[in-house]
Amino acid sequence: MNWKIPLADLDLGQEEEEAVRNVLRRKWLSMGSESLAFESEFAAFIGADHAIAVTNCTAALHLACLALDLGPGDEVIVPSLSFVATANAVRYTGATPVFADIVSESNLNISAEAIAAKLTPRTRAIIVMHYAGYACNMPALMEIARDHDLQVIEDAAHAPGAALENKALGTWGIMGCFSFFSNKNMTTGEGGMIVTNDDALAEQLRFLRSHGMTSVTWDRHKGHAWSYDVVATGYNYRIDELRSALGRVQLEKLEANNGRRKRLNEQYVTLLQEKAPEVAIPFCDHRGQPAYHIRPILVPEGIDRRGFMAMMKQAGIQTSIHYPPIHQFESYQELAEGVCLPITENVCAREVTLPLFPRMKAEDVNFVVQTCVEALDCL
Repeated sequence: MNWKIPLADLDLGQEEEEAVRNVLRRKWLSMGSESLAFESEFAAFIGADHAIAVTNCTAALHLACLALDLGPGDEVIVPSLSFVATANAVRYTGATPVFADIVSESNLNISAEAIAAKLTPRTRAIIVMHYAGYACNMPALMEIARDHDLQVIEDAAHAPGAALENKALGTWGIMGCFSFFSNKNMTTGEGGMIVTNDDALAEQLRFLRSHGMTSVTWDRHKGHAWSYDVVATGYNYRIDELRSALGRVQLEKLEANNGRRKRLNEQYVTLLQEKAPEVAIPFCDHRGQPAYHIRPILVPEGIDRRGFMAMMKQAGIQTSIHYPPIHQFESYQELAEGVCLPITENVCAREVTLPLFPRMKAEDVNFVVQTCVEALDCL
């Protein structure tokens, strides 16, 4: 469909084209010098000792779980209000995801109190997801983790460039996992990154990313090794030079583009509060520096959400749902038997994501909000 205003759009230009051309001219396409530079620059930007580039954020989350040696019999507390990869990564290891509720309709992040209520002797780790690029309550979560000898993995797929108490999201826990999917704040099409300050974990992650091998093709090409050993059961989760080249350019644009997202989000909040006060607007007043990945709203209870979204579509405005709750998916029914997450379930039945991307104009936001008002008036 030819949308008047799509849900998301890419900021790609001549810089990205030239970066990709340069890689093609060098004729080294698999993981090499460009990927090493991308990792170094991302680590410096985030403020982490190590950054390990991988093929997507799902791979990042899987490797993070593997590096913690999670397995059958272990439990990991996760949000249900997230993309399914957050929980799937736990299941890949044989461990069990345990779902905890979110804070409230104004804060869609996993609740520290709900996490504490889900702890058992089998709990080994917590995965938090910084929904929409807004920080979870990391001080409270880290206190729970310290008190119960747990590790924290941050799903920071929405949060590159976001911070809390001047500390980058992704660096609070033992590992942080980022996404560079095509609708994210910075994109490589597909791609991801794991950051950590733990030297031993970083070394393990690099082995696991590339078949458990002690050297990779780039090392042998540069003459640093002539053969290799395999020291772990690893995976082919490597990134490539083309995507790393895109990532380096996108990283340079990230701060400015997040700033544009902030201004557009502020306009959304002001207009929605004025023109549609019946709509709940999560994260209106939130701690820290967000990344403003998406702009969620909650339509009033009793409103036909599908009808609302259909009317937005009729006006040429693309909307979405972030997210259907994981614990209600068919493949999770056995794990989710008896699970009750009343706040998550209420929010997930009402949430609609409005368009938000750096190249939106002020008049686009005006049009989206006015169309929301008209749709609600008709329902």
